[in-house]
This record gives sequence, C-alpha cells and structure tokens, in this order.
Amino acid sequence: MNLQSIVAVSGKPGLWRALAQNKSGYILESLDAQKTKLIANLSTAKIAALNEITLFGIDEDIRLKDVFERMNTIKNIPDVKVDGKQLRTFFREVAPDHDEEKVYASDMKKVISWFQILKDLPLFTEADPGEPVAEEAVVDEVPAKPAAEPGVKAKEKAPAKPNAKKPAAKKA
Repeated sequence: MNLQSIVAVSGKPGLWRALAQNKSGYILESLDAQKTKLIANLSTAKIAALNEITLFGIDEDIRLKDVFERMNTIKNIPDVKVDGKQLRTFFREVAPDHDEEKVYASDMKKVISWFQILKDLPLFTEADPGEPVAEEAVVDEVPAKPAAEPGVKAKEKAPAKPNAKKPAAKKA
C-alpha cells in the first residue's frame, strides 16, 4: 500500500494528494471525484501524512497502514454512522492492541472513512516505495581480506607528499 503522498488536512474533509511544495506550503488535490485543488499554508494548516499516522496502542503505537491492511481482509466494515459500541467491537478486531481510553469513537470514524476513500484507488494496491522489495538480489560475494595474526600490526603505506616531484622517465 502506497500512502507516500496522501495527507489529511485539519479542518478539511476527506483526503488529499500532495502534488508539489512551494515556499509557503503544499499544493494539494482532493481524492474525490471533483479533484479540487488547494494550497495549504504551512503556517495555518496542519497537515498529517497518512504513512506517519499511528494509533495509540497498549504497548506500542499501531501504524495506520497496518490497520488498513487488516481492514482490507475483512468483508463487513461498519458504516461511520453506527454507534460507538459497534465501532469499538470492530476496532478490537482490526487493531486488537489499541488503547481503548485514548482512541475515541471520532478517531475510529475517521479511520473508517479514510479507508472507504482509499480502498478503490490504485495506490491502495501499489507497493510502498519505502519498503524493501520481497525479492532479494543476488550479490556476488567479495572474498574477505585475510585477517592479520593477532598481535601483528600490518604495514602501513606512507602517505604521499603533496609537493613531491616524480622522477622523470629515462630516455633510451
């Protein structure tokens, strides 16, 4: 899942794709059908990249990407308008280690609505460019230099003198 350029903007509904950056902020495009353009000023707008968002966990924070991947395997995702108890039950399934005191119903609704926006986009099935590729490249091994005997110091090459003249080649 490639969430590299996807951001949420505080005070703006939905999700946005960061197209470019200028000196005052970011140029964003909405992920909905209208493809609305927006310039988000860095001094006034709070922008959060989805690939950096985490949920409060009991032991450690849970990456949003991991929650989305678990949600993708589940068939019955609740609507964002259901009550908090049903949302909590659902979140116990997709994020079992989330901290129930710190993750509010509004947070769960936001995660579900973001998933509904992203699930049909091609970037949802793309590989993340930041993650290592599953296939390992075959690397030719370079033979290691033989280790010097313990206690024996290897000969060091004297550094070249910067202004030393090289001897002229002999003419035959």
